[in-house]
Amino acid sequence: MTPYNTLADEFGLYVYLNTKMDLPSNRETILHFFDAVQKSFPQMTDFDCRDSGEFLLEEDREKGSYRWLVLEPKTVRSGYMNPPTLEEADAHHERILEIAPFHLDFNHLDCEALDVLFAFDFLYAGNHDALVAEALGLSTMEPMLHLPGAKVVNYEPSLMLALDENCRRQCRLAIETRTNAFQIRTGQFPEAPISVYFTVRQYWGRLNHQNFVESYREQRRTCQELVDEYVTPAVLRPLALAIAAK
Repeated sequence: MTPYNTLADEFGLYVYLNTKMDLPSNRETILHFFDAVQKSFPQMTDFDCRDSGEFLLEEDREKGSYRWLVLEPKTVRSGYMNPPTLEEADAHHERILEIAPFHLDFNHLDCEALDVLFAFDFLYAGNHDALVAEALGLSTMEPMLHLPGAKVVNYEPSLMLALDENCRRQCRLAIETRTNAFQIRTGQFPEAPISVYFTVRQYWGRLNHQNFVESYREQRRTCQELVDEYVTPAVLRPLALAIAAK
């Protein structure tokens, strides 16, 4: 179990490889690519072709811990939900980043950016936005919460930072809530996840010397360091404590 499963109800480690040109979509190429992935991870048996043009291969979601892979016109997305260890998630992502360029016929020239993302879900039956405001605060705007009849309808703070002088490597913290005005009016709140996403993005540009697996390893290490040092104490623990107190 990763250290993050004790902080949130669910934890996922995702990778998005974004290309500049459309990826191949012919039947033979798609099937060969997914077949190669399945040979590395035989439990990925559920294949689907969606009306949107996406292709999906994943393990059984009912297990709780599962790998998935989605191919979009300009993005290869891979994920491991509730991985037993970070190392097992690394093996999944690194294998896909290793074989995708050969099967899908792209290289560093066609790469727009590589994203490594930590995702945390906190299940909560209540006003998500009010809870986030309570847990994280509103700084100078907090007095507005005390206006007569005021109710928080939307509060999804986000922050982006450049991690180098050229702004080619960036990180982004985003919180996604799932409460709507109808639920606030009626007071009926189904249990749904509050999601916290932390992404380290590398714009490819002039990185001809580095391959995708090497960049993934650096970005994943940076992502974990920033989550452990800043996101966990400032966001994850306050959210978990606020939910536990309800």
